[in-house]
Amino acid sequence: MADSKERLFSDFTAPSRQEWRDKIEVDLKGADYQKKMIWRTNEGFSMEPFYRKEDVDNLAIVNALPGEFPYVRGNKAADNEWYVRQDIKCDCPKAANEKALDILNKGVDSLGFTIPASKLSAEYIDTLLEGIYVECVELNFKTCQRHSLELANLLVAYFEKKGADKAKVVGSICFDPIEKIVCSGKDRSDLIPEAKALVEALKDYPQFRAVAVNAYKLTDAGAYSYQDLGYALAWGNEYMVQMTEAGVAPELAAQNIKFNLGINGVYFMEIAKIRAARMLWAQIVSQYTACKESAKMHICAVTTTFNQTVFDSYVNMLRSQTEAMSAALGGVDSIVVTPFDAPYEEATEFAERIARNQQLLLKEESHFGRIVDVAGGSYFLETLTKALAEQAWALFLEVEEKGGFLAEVLSGNIQNTVNETNATRHANAGKRREFLLGTNQFPNFTEKSEGKAPKTCCCCCGNSESDATLPAVKPTRLASDFEALRLTTEQANKVPVAFMLTIGNLAMRQARAQFSCNFLAAAGYQVIDNLGFATVEEGVDKALEAGADIVVICSSDDEYAEYAIPAFKYLNGRALYVVAGAPACSEDLKAAGIENFINVKSNQLATLKEYNAKLGI
Repeated sequence: MADSKERLFSDFTAPSRQEWRDKIEVDLKGADYQKKMIWRTNEGFSMEPFYRKEDVDNLAIVNALPGEFPYVRGNKAADNEWYVRQDIKCDCPKAANEKALDILNKGVDSLGFTIPASKLSAEYIDTLLEGIYVECVELNFKTCQRHSLELANLLVAYFEKKGADKAKVVGSICFDPIEKIVCSGKDRSDLIPEAKALVEALKDYPQFRAVAVNAYKLTDAGAYSYQDLGYALAWGNEYMVQMTEAGVAPELAAQNIKFNLGINGVYFMEIAKIRAARMLWAQIVSQYTACKESAKMHICAVTTTFNQTVFDSYVNMLRSQTEAMSAALGGVDSIVVTPFDAPYEEATEFAERIARNQQLLLKEESHFGRIVDVAGGSYFLETLTKALAEQAWALFLEVEEKGGFLAEVLSGNIQNTVNETNATRHANAGKRREFLLGTNQFPNFTEKSEGKAPKTCCCCCGNSESDATLPAVKPTRLASDFEALRLTTEQANKVPVAFMLTIGNLAMRQARAQFSCNFLAAAGYQVIDNLGFATVEEGVDKALEAGADIVVICSSDDEYAEYAIPAFKYLNGRALYVVAGAPACSEDLKAAGIENFINVKSNQLATLKEYNAKLGI
């Protein structure tokens, strides 16, 4: 059989790269290869539509094995299991305990407890963890940064009282003073020295980590993938520097850092980000210690809120599902799937159940937990991992050259850069250069908010901005501008009606009517499509009968010269008149008094705000 396969391969000549390229250009039928086929990423590099073996032959990462330094292919060699995590706010320890026991029976094996500092006590911990087997479940805790050491000591006392096997206790304390600076604009750098005492308090628990890098906050603020990664590495390195200079052994310092990374919706990029993160972190730690085990990066992936929406919110399930897939295929240690209703309410029981089941589906039905590094060997993903790693590493070095992550945070440079990225992405969404399904692309025409409104703050920090002395990242969701516009429209005395005056060429009028309906419905307008009219007079009369506030003429470029001006004159200012497209005769139409045009190059958000203003909304 082997001989026959060899002969079979020898009978065919492998096409060269140029032959593949020539074939693609034939299929493109004259379209520009560079524009149609090259993916120009936000990270500043370009990806080809196909790759070949020779593209990865010289990549050192291809020869690495799962479970081996530099861990690009994962920390584990036998499987790809991860913890299914759900977070719980612990205002009442008994209620939180009941909820924890309930969800542990529903597939969760990792718990995240947020504990009010004012309630910390041995009795509180006893109640909270009653009936939970600490050797069988990953336990994660968060409280006020100033009380993290107190929490650590209480947990150690509890574990010892229970006689837990120290090597089997898995979890973390979310001690991250730098996050407080980044997110609140308040200098909390005075707390960083407490990391040493925290690490020493937990030194006998090798799988319980004391220091967190909450880089998911940058993802939620709109940072690009290379910024997430580059800043996370610099963030982690800052803690390594601070702890080792304070006298903590580098092996112990590295072992105690846990990375909470955000996962956005760029599917393949996020798989590559996780793989590149492990590889680069291993390289960083290797500069402190020769211990390869300490160089493993421990990652909890959190699906982002940045691309979640209030309107058409069930689409959030699709977004978080692909994000969870990226995290799982990337090989993380645990995953938190953000409930789909997070933008507008405290998660309901239904939303939490869906979030759990999204992970369970990947593990139990799709078997994502069984195969190590599914991405390994993919020419595309190996190349993408390398390209992203290079871009993130350049950003890491830039931060280090300027004095390190803490210095850059205290100067406000990190926060300002992320906020600039956020603003750029909002501008791109307004121009439909970045799509949000159900928001600026294919909105639900008939949906109403039904009392849903965006939450003003999702950070649960309890902090005000009154004493902030530094910039803070702004976690404004990408859909927020469109949601504000749509809610304003919905609350108007009369919701505008947009009527499609379809006439002329069948294919063009239908295409432009569909485009216009999607364009205008993003503002919450009631849109009325039509099959077509024989005359513009008939179309205008029907529009006025329907109570139209906006009349959109939809035809072909050639026919606008015939139909657009007569329709405009017949309408005679009785409704806002819009031409769908950018016809060659636009200047003639403008000369006749026509002001409004919508097309693929229009700034959708600005246009819709302008129409609202003209309609008195």
